[in-house]
Amino acid sequence: MNYVLALLLPPLSILLTGRPILSIIVFLIWLPAILISGGLGHPIFILLAWILIYQTHADRRAR
Repeated sequence: MNYVLALLLPPLSILLTGRPILSIIVFLIWLPAILISGGLGHPIFILLAWILIYQTHADRRAR
């Protein structure tokens, strides 16, 4: 479910993985990038969110 959320709102998805400071930083960069470039930077933030989600799941499996 979090992967689908990462497609629409990457900062919220990052927040749900347990990284609040990073999600605030990403939001502050993501919002102007979406408004100024018309969405061209959005795939980079989706990729970042997916990597962080995968890393969180891998850490849980390792425990």
